[in-house]
Formats: sequence, structure tokens, C-alpha cells
Amino acid sequence: MSKHSKDTRSHPIGAPLRHDHVLKLHEHDAYKTDRKLPEPTACPDCHAVFHRGRWQWAEVPADAHLERCPACHRIHDRFPAGFVTIGGDYFKQHRDELLNLVAKVGERAKQERPLERIMAIEEQPDGVVVTTTDSHLARGIGEALHHACRGELKFRYVEEDNLLRVHWER
Repeated sequence: MSKHSKDTRSHPIGAPLRHDHVLKLHEHDAYKTDRKLPEPTACPDCHAVFHRGRWQWAEVPADAHLERCPACHRIHDRFPAGFVTIGGDYFKQHRDELLNLVAKVGERAKQERPLERIMAIEEQPDGVVVTTTDSHLARGIGEALHHACRGELKFRYVEEDNLLRVHWER
């Protein structure tokens, strides 16, 4: 393990998740602009609008500057900020129900924060891998699965890659 990697934290079955443990995410993200965008700016792909210093869902002004938002940029480059691996016998038995939960968490996050989106849900031999445009969404999906069904939840944040890997299994 490199000196910049965080240890994996797991939550045993039945142990409550502590919300006072906040992942301290590294501030450098190549997908976040390091310059001030002209206002208003609109994403030509998803039509989110950068206004008052943040991306939000709003009507695109006719005079808006066009620039791809960080979420669409990640989707275009196929470069996720979060991976959620979901597996185990319980997942196999309750697959549709759990994927509906994942979709609801993703949709709620997208409505509230345009830069948090599910990129893809890919089938794997033992489950699925959900990729996200934001590490906070990956964490939120893992916590929602754990809250609803318990099981084993692990986080691994790789600081130098600004990447969160979440593993949930039951």
C-alpha cells in the first residue's frame, strides 16, 4: 500500500454506520476547472448551467457560454471517480430490488447535484459494478445498501487517483 492510500474500512453486520467519519478527499481533481467559468455557462451535453459558482439544473440562457460540465467530461472520457462493487448470494436473490435502490439513490443525487451521476452498471460474474462521476455518490450508494440490507461494506480511497472504491456484499 502506498503512503497515500487510505486503509480499507469495513462495517461488520449489525454495526451502525458512523456518519462522523468523513472521507477527506484530496482537493486536486483534473475534472474540476481551476479557472472561473464565465456566467452563465451551459453544458452542451446535459444542459446543466453553471451559475453563481456552481453547476445546477436550470433553463439554459440564450447567451450562455458552452462548456462541458465535469460529470459529462468524465462520462465522455469513461473515467469514473467511484466504483461500487455489489455481490454475494443475497444480491443474487434480490438483484432487481437492490438495483432499483441503486437507481433511486443515483437519480436523487443527480436531481440535487448535477455533477453526481451513475455512469454505468456493468454485469460481472458474481454481481455488478456501478461506476459514478463523483466519489460521494459511490459512498452514498454503498451506505444505502448497507442501511437497507446490512451486509459487509468496505471503502478504499486512493488519494493519488482521486478515486473511491466501495464494496458491498451479503
